Amino acid sequence: MGMNTGITESQLVQVAGLIETFISRTQANTLRTLLGKPAVPVIEPDMMVRIAEINIAPDHLDEYKAILKEESAASVKLEPGVIAIFPMYEKEKPTQIRLVEIYASKAAYQAHLKTPHFQHYKTSTLNMVKSLKLIEMDTITPETMAELFKKLK
Repeated sequence: MGMNTGITESQLVQVAGLIETFISRTQANTLRTLLGKPAVPVIEPDMMVRIAEINIAPDHLDEYKAILKEESAASVKLEPGVIAIFPMYEKEKPTQIRLVEIYASKAAYQAHLKTPHFQHYKTSTLNMVKSLKLIEMDTITPETMAELFKKLK
């Protein structure tokens, strides 16, 4: 549509750069694909993947889950560098929460820690968490990461 109004392909490539800077790399790649330009990888070489094992005090479980649901949704929606925060619980032990966290880079993770929604989550749930273990993971097949998310569309 932009090209029909006189915007050049070169200018649209520049727009993609602005979209990446101010909105998200994923959105910028949508425009790049339409222009037939190579997409910029969303996941950086220093991608972070980890599993958080969290034990919640039973009397705070419902409140904790509500706060976690809000925080994880905001993180994925608002932060381009948060690829996934997927909360789950053990069926037999609902106070045993697990999170699969995927960040595009270590810098994206550090930025995540400073967001208002994460800070609210951390301070609001401090007395609810009986234990927390963060397990840093590494992928065996990084090339399949993009295919995984394509299937979720």
